[in-house]
Amino acid sequence: MSGSLPATPAGVTPPPALGAPGQIVQLGVMRAAGLNTVLDEARRAAELTQAQPFISSLAAHVRQSWITARQAKQATVEPRMLANLRARRGEYSPEKLAQIREQGGSDVFAGVTSAKCRAASAWLRDVLLGSGSDKPWTIGPTPVPELPPQVNDALVEQATQAIMAAMQSGQMVSQAQVVELMQSLKAQTLESTREYARKTSERMEAKMEDQLAQGGFLNALDAFFDDLTVFPSAIIKGPIVRRRPALTWQNANGTMVPVVQDQLKLEWERVNPFHIYPSPSSTTVDNGYLIERHKLTASDLEALIGVDGYDDNSIRAVLDQYGRGGLREWLTNDVAQADAQGQSAVAVAMNPDHLIDALQYWGTVQGKCLIDWGMDIGVDDPTKFYHVEAWLIGAYVIKAVLNYDPLHRKPYYKASYEEIPGNWWGNSVADLVRDSQQVCNAAARAVVNNMAMASGPQVGVNVNRLADGEDITTLTPWRIWQVTSDPTGNSGVPLQFFQPNSHVQELLLVFERFSQMADEYSGIPRYLTGDTTGGAGRTASGLSMLIGNAGKSIKQVVANIDNSVLTPLLERLYFHNMRYADDPDLKGDVQIVARGAASLIAKDAAAVRRNEFLAATMNPIDSQIIGIEGRAALLRESAKALDVNPDKVVPPLDVLRQRLAAQAMMMQSAQPQQPGAQTIPGPSPSGQNLQDGAPVTDNFGPPRQ
Repeated sequence: MSGSLPATPAGVTPPPALGAPGQIVQLGVMRAAGLNTVLDEARRAAELTQAQPFISSLAAHVRQSWITARQAKQATVEPRMLANLRARRGEYSPEKLAQIREQGGSDVFAGVTSAKCRAASAWLRDVLLGSGSDKPWTIGPTPVPELPPQVNDALVEQATQAIMAAMQSGQMVSQAQVVELMQSLKAQTLESTREYARKTSERMEAKMEDQLAQGGFLNALDAFFDDLTVFPSAIIKGPIVRRRPALTWQNANGTMVPVVQDQLKLEWERVNPFHIYPSPSSTTVDNGYLIERHKLTASDLEALIGVDGYDDNSIRAVLDQYGRGGLREWLTNDVAQADAQGQSAVAVAMNPDHLIDALQYWGTVQGKCLIDWGMDIGVDDPTKFYHVEAWLIGAYVIKAVLNYDPLHRKPYYKASYEEIPGNWWGNSVADLVRDSQQVCNAAARAVVNNMAMASGPQVGVNVNRLADGEDITTLTPWRIWQVTSDPTGNSGVPLQFFQPNSHVQELLLVFERFSQMADEYSGIPRYLTGDTTGGAGRTASGLSMLIGNAGKSIKQVVANIDNSVLTPLLERLYFHNMRYADDPDLKGDVQIVARGAASLIAKDAAAVRRNEFLAATMNPIDSQIIGIEGRAALLRESAKALDVNPDKVVPPLDVLRQRLAAQAMMMQSAQPQQPGAQTIPGPSPSGQNLQDGAPVTDNFGPPRQ
């Protein structure tokens, strides 16, 4: 048995394909009896497949892991998520709202959490969303790129030829001279290798940026920022290989006609934190099992027919059993989430879109269990734990494969606004300001209630003194009260007016104090949203200083995203291109650099420093040190900051080197060659042809152009 679901069992005729995604299948000519026969055969084949020990045991293992992870999450995490979501929307929980209405008065909700979440997500978008030179990552060659074996062999061959040429001319070559020659050749080749690695990294960076843009990464990252401020953890998934219809144009007899073809695309998506269930003991994505809950439509499942790793008969059986009415096994979770989001819980319970629940399991299974279950290919050690991916829908396992990632990584990346060491779930902005939000809510309700009570006089009425038919439910100016004499003979007044005390100022001070505490707890000061009244924020320099100090807290959040999301995500995409890309010019020894935290430095300040450096090095001595190529690199970076094409302002490095080489040849041709000098082949500056060298002196010193 292979690492995927077994093929159609012997003795069962495989059903005909229902058509590839995007292909029009004419079903009108098929009789109903024939379609029923196809479905019956698919159902019987699926039942035989699911009855095998490996599949049935794996289904039980996935379901038991799901129950354990769901119970652990429902006990602690989901109540926080629901409370944070309501606070972000500015609503009380049903229990709290019932208590407030029972006591009477206002149910106003102070939007402290909403303001902080908006400010934090906007700040993160400003730092981490961008393209081109503004993107929060880059790729560069490693400090010492590895020399390919053929380059080392070429070095030895070139040195041997140089030494043989010198010996044939009658010169004595010492061991020190040989070592010096080898070091000189290696230094030049290493420089050429670095230049080649730089070009390779630039091509790889452009390729990856294009893949991310077409795969929806920026949209996923944008939604990720909102999740990061509301939920204990935010998750991105990818790259996911999906078959998508694409519109292409083909020439048919001189006319361009549109043609829809299915293409495999890499995609990234935001994962709903309500639908992710880590192992109760895991602290990161990759150190325990992980389950994602999917809500699939019938068309989503149909698109999986014919995809490698999926069992077609099981998918057809699922479509036959659940395709018309859907499958909602965990409806309680959906109703609670819909209520917190302000959606209709009744509509969600009715499942009008006929969504089908599916579980995607990523975890480890001991080799002994896999062998006992029938998966013998790829399992050579019964005591070793193997990483698997399995999809479970109802009682059907529609996919079961080994995770063939060399490092057994899962395609998920999560981060928290505030990481908690040793915990999978961290703290969000809503978590950090929860206490301040509750106190501000209480103060705001008290302010509204007190203002209402103190807005006018209160009246005490002796109802025994009122005339018949007198209305005491309204109080209007210039009203005349009809009263009777006191039957007891006392001279007391029938009406008594008094003014309730106003405590609005004291309550507002409480509100203001806890609102300021929310600034401190979240690290998101209010002057980021435009409130610069008072203090140092009244001046431009003072406001810049305040924002710089506030940036220290957000830098930690950006560092969490860099280390836990951007770097592993880009490394996985780089690995995918190294393994599957057909272009050899993309492949090289590179390293991923997530520079989100560094991008918090003001770009205008960096431009000023760059211009100052250009001006300071504009002298003959520094020009000799930097050289023309170094000066061109500085000018190219300055041109990038001006949003212009740097290649139109500064010639590319190859063109610049050609110009310098042409000038050197013209100068060399104008001067006669000195007698006694000998030319020994050396490595070319490009590093691609080691036989074309530069002239060196006959004492095996460092080559000079």
